[in-house]
Amino acid sequence: MERLDTHAAPGPGTLPSPANVSRFQGCLLGGAVGDALGAPVEFKSREQILKRFGPAGITALKPAFGGIGRITDDTQMTLFTAEGLLRGWVRGCLKGMASYPAVVSHAYLRWLSTQGLQPSCTTVDVTYPDGDAGWLLQQPALHSARAPGRTCLMALQSMKQLGEPARNTSKGCGGVMRVAPAGLFVWSEERGENPRKAFELGNELAVLTHGHPTGSLTAGVLAVLVQQLADGRSLIESLDTALACLRQHPGHEETLQALQEARSLARSRLPAEKAVFCLGEGWVAEEALAVAVYCALVAQDFRHGVLLAVNHDGDSDSTGAIAGHLLGTLLGVGAIPPEWLGPLELREVVTEVAQDLHDYPGWRIGEGCEDTEDSRRIWSRYPGF
Repeated sequence: MERLDTHAAPGPGTLPSPANVSRFQGCLLGGAVGDALGAPVEFKSREQILKRFGPAGITALKPAFGGIGRITDDTQMTLFTAEGLLRGWVRGCLKGMASYPAVVSHAYLRWLSTQGLQPSCTTVDVTYPDGDAGWLLQQPALHSARAPGRTCLMALQSMKQLGEPARNTSKGCGGVMRVAPAGLFVWSEERGENPRKAFELGNELAVLTHGHPTGSLTAGVLAVLVQQLADGRSLIESLDTALACLRQHPGHEETLQALQEARSLARSRLPAEKAVFCLGEGWVAEEALAVAVYCALVAQDFRHGVLLAVNHDGDSDSTGAIAGHLLGTLLGVGAIPPEWLGPLELREVVTEVAQDLHDYPGWRIGEGCEDTEDSRRIWSRYPGF
């Protein structure tokens, strides 16, 4: 099978490398598309998918949550991850300090409020006067329950203070599926350098809701993969870098084994649907990441890889979202089929968030800029509370 990513140098027919902003948009829009494609078949077996949609399985956006192209909690939380990171940066510029896990956890509590729930932490306010909530919370389409993960809901409801690690032993995929913005965020500051910083940030954000090492270390791996792909590196190179970071952390063995198996299967002649079956259903973090990495490694193009990632037993929206993050970053937004982008819910919002993640280091805000039009606009969009 022809693959997008090999050890060989690019040949004469290789497509030109997309610009970085295209990679950023491809990452977040690709994840949202994979999420929306998988939403109608989550919880269904591959046999049920083929019976309903035909021998090729699901190949187009189909109705879910009352419409075509609807996203799930995976993309909702991905957007709030990005918003929290940007608000943390704004806070650091204007107030001199910021804890990204604390500010992002506050963003997750705002997401929790969109699900009709409130945190038990009495020192945290997720209600705001008009104009103080920031831009994202004011998007009506986000105020909808889209099969949110029970672990995320319970961990956030029971959070005692901002930024504290979850008090559970879950390794569900709800930590890894939302952290692609961490890789983009670090790239904008560091470019392809300092992958350890991307790993630590992804890990710290996932551990807010998932207490098992596998539930958070997988997020560190994904953050590094996205950071390295955004810098133009191949998927093989990016995976090698991410695994080097992973090996430095206690409790890494389970994640390492799953990813090594994904890489081994990608080099084998085993049919793709059987290889995905060997990697698991994706409900737990190491399986979801391994399935997505395998699908990206063997993908002939964006369409092929993401469809492979959703047409299987199990958590199709999460594996589709992660595969979409990887392939979208690798190939750029132009690789995403237009018929999938057209009806995508919140497409404009996702695009703007991706642009902000790309542009934020150049924002004029901070000491000496407090009263400029730019700083007021940025503060209204991402208030650094």
